[in-house]
Amino acid sequence: MDESRRERKKRQTRRLIAETAVRLFAEQGYEQTTVAQIASAADVATKTFFNHFPSKDDVLFEDTRRHRDVALAVIADRDPRDGITELLGRVYDAMMDDYLDQGVGGRDKGLMETYTELLVSVPALQAKALHQSVDLQRRIAEALADAFPDELDPVSAGAVVGSMVGAVQGAALASMERDQSQDQLFEAMRRGRDIALRGLHAF
Repeated sequence: MDESRRERKKRQTRRLIAETAVRLFAEQGYEQTTVAQIASAADVATKTFFNHFPSKDDVLFEDTRRHRDVALAVIADRDPRDGITELLGRVYDAMMDDYLDQGVGGRDKGLMETYTELLVSVPALQAKALHQSVDLQRRIAEALADAFPDELDPVSAGAVVGSMVGAVQGAALASMERDQSQDQLFEAMRRGRDIALRGLHAF
């Protein structure tokens, strides 16, 4: 179904608020930035901010639900000929494409780098990101187990999904610790995915 004008405007406002918040976090610090400042810079009322986000940290996680829906849609619409490895690879690719096309900052590398830096440097955001990641892994594992009932029990599905997520996150962390570029970061994450899905033979 085509997106309605109201839905499109709502999505655009959410994205404007989120990107404005990230810019302010970069300019004056996360802790120093208030909701009122974000709303003013985005030229919206404070009430409008809270209509879209429960708190200022939620602007950094606005994409999580959509990423989850993208992943679950790929699994639900899978080609019956797909194996577990092929399907998980497509799940990763779809989520990454969604992040690049629709995520906070879109293809604005400056905003994306700030977004990434915030998630790895602010303790409160680290904790929330971990919680969001665990919940996302659980939902994907449940869907994967349902898709392959003869091959995966819930424990095995959790291990499979956790292996890929852990490899991607580990590769991303190593890349960020070396202050690599955004393109190098994405390449590191893809390498992590390949190693998880194909083992050391990916080399």
